[in-house]
Amino acid sequence: MQVSIWEKESFFAPKDVIIAGSGFVGLWCAYYLKKKYPKFSIAIIDRGIIPAGASTRNAGFACFGSASELLEDTLIMGEDKMLELVEMRWLGLENIRKTFKNKAIDFEICGGYEVLTEQNKLQKKELDGKIRNLNSLLAKVVNKKNIFRLSDRKLKTFGFHNFSHLIENKLEGFLHAGKLCQALLQMVQAAGVTVLNAIEITAHEQIGEHVVLYTNQQIHLTCSKLLVCTNGFARQLLPELSIVPARGQILVTSEIQNLKFKGTFHYDGGYYYFRNLGKRVLLGGARNKAFEEETSSEMIVTENIQQELEAFLSNYILPGEEYLITDRWSGIMGMGPEKMPIVKKISDTVYCAVRMGGMGVALAPVIGEKMAHMMFDL
Repeated sequence: MQVSIWEKESFFAPKDVIIAGSGFVGLWCAYYLKKKYPKFSIAIIDRGIIPAGASTRNAGFACFGSASELLEDTLIMGEDKMLELVEMRWLGLENIRKTFKNKAIDFEICGGYEVLTEQNKLQKKELDGKIRNLNSLLAKVVNKKNIFRLSDRKLKTFGFHNFSHLIENKLEGFLHAGKLCQALLQMVQAAGVTVLNAIEITAHEQIGEHVVLYTNQQIHLTCSKLLVCTNGFARQLLPELSIVPARGQILVTSEIQNLKFKGTFHYDGGYYYFRNLGKRVLLGGARNKAFEEETSSEMIVTENIQQELEAFLSNYILPGEEYLITDRWSGIMGMGPEKMPIVKKISDTVYCAVRMGGMGVALAPVIGEKMAHMMFDL
């Protein structure tokens, strides 16, 4: 493609910052950089025609972790790191609500739940004790009391089958991931950020004080600083990072006329998740049934995971109901040996904010603000 002088001196002109990845993290980073440094020239580059990772391909949960997930995190990471992660997620969700009107992004604090089966082997007394201890810890960072509580009585009203316990979290909610992404995109473009789609960065190198980016469009882009926010795809640009892609698959049903539940639900330590989408049911997960196969950056749906999701849907969520599966898709998350995001300086000219661990919706606002300070504050 030949580049005109007009394009060379506008869209493709050298920038102060180029951000690789136009998902939630990239957009929030652009927002805070432009807010802190309004005169900076900033561009976001994405290889997809829209964000191609997980930002618009998730379940639309506005959550900071289920009870069993946070209890497991405490065992693995320790209390301090678990609380640090929860605080980041909580502050991020609060930031979203301060920045956008609920109606604009379909944000609703609908209530969240975790469902448990007998095979979890948790007696009610033991479960009550674990919840009390967790609530005591979380009160330090969320500043709310009794966040989680046992609500087994609601199981029958929801119409579920084969679940034995229900843990409620009234602070959890859902949103429309596509509308949030669009709202962020419009906001940063209005602030003067250039957004270039369908351009893949194939390599980068530092030449003098600048970074030169090579692309699949045979266009070379130049910036003073490069910020990599491609999450599950980050190792394509920074192979040294401790991050692996993880595919998350989702399906959506046709409308259920008398759908009995509303809210967001977690199961099996967060590996399964479902919610109502109006009168439809959105269900995702089951990655733990085929870890090796789902450690992939290929955005496809697979027969074994989809069958597992359909079985879970009919056996637990919608027993005896008639419905069709109307939509199926997958998205790519960034995982690693630990759940803390990688937010760091790689060199004087290259930075990264990746490995959101499936929690990019909540983490991205806090990560964006942190990165705006990290890149230029001495």
